[in-house]
Amino acid sequence: MPTSQLTAALQAAFTARQDLIERLHAEQTNAYRLFNGSSEGQPGLTVDRYGDLLLIQTFHEALDGHDRSAIEHFYAEALPGLTAVYNDRSRPNSRISNPLPAEVLEEAHKPRQFREMGVHYMVQGRHSGQDPWLFLDMRAGRRRVMQEVAGKSLLNLFAYTCGVGVAAAKAGAAHVVNVDFSESNIRVGKDNARLNDLPIRLRFVQSDAFAAMRQLAGLGQPGMVRGKRMPNFPKLDARTFDLVFLDPPRYAKSAFGVVDIINDYPALMKLALACTSEGGTLICCNNAAQISRETWADQLQRCAAKAGRTIRQIEWVAPESDFPSHDGQPPLKIALLRV
Repeated sequence: MPTSQLTAALQAAFTARQDLIERLHAEQTNAYRLFNGSSEGQPGLTVDRYGDLLLIQTFHEALDGHDRSAIEHFYAEALPGLTAVYNDRSRPNSRISNPLPAEVLEEAHKPRQFREMGVHYMVQGRHSGQDPWLFLDMRAGRRRVMQEVAGKSLLNLFAYTCGVGVAAAKAGAAHVVNVDFSESNIRVGKDNARLNDLPIRLRFVQSDAFAAMRQLAGLGQPGMVRGKRMPNFPKLDARTFDLVFLDPPRYAKSAFGVVDIINDYPALMKLALACTSEGGTLICCNNAAQISRETWADQLQRCAAKAGRTIRQIEWVAPESDFPSHDGQPPLKIALLRV
């Protein structure tokens, strides 16, 4: 795309977001997607604001110097005062190896804070992983949890940096348990919790989600399976939760089980249902674009029926308008299930 067309696309996207940005600022949110290239004319390019950080990312091919300068110049005028960090993720491990000038690299590694609906979170333009520490398209999910959770218990599965759990505690949850396998993710989650004046103490469990769910559901997690000793895992007492939030990665494999949201979402949902109290709410997330909402909804219904649970109501929670979809089928699907 010629630079002039790119600038025009950035301007059109920025203009289209003005009402949303005004509403978000009014509710103490200064993090949002400014440009969603897959639906706004430049597939593979995203531009996000996280407080005073402008995060530019490419996923298909790297930006040339002219386009990168054009993007940085446009937002320097539209939103002055932001620090721009560019991460090219179009090649394996490219974000970590992608060179930046020394002074920019220092800014990229600088810990920063931003706000979403009055909740404070940590962000770094670059860190040891690939993804930003909070996914902005999940704002709609965090918003819905905050509307639901007052006085209730929450189990946050595949918690990543525990954004859902921290938001839930801020909104008045009675008890919050965050489960994630990664020590570094849990560490950022604890930092996020410390940034906020929370009325409760959150629980952080570094564990494989399968092992945690089996124990919480009262099924138990054996230490030996088919003659093989399982990796160490924290021991948890059985209990169910009023609200369970299930947001798995696309694919992951461990000694405890396989996460495959395209081919076997029910393997996760069945255990998450068993952790959900009767009359409670299970929120399921699926970001695989190749699975339609209708196909996935049928999978959820069949899984619940097979598990002997009734889905009394299903509500779709759509990403907010800074994540437009050209066909009305956004990749991220969030289903709130009353069970």
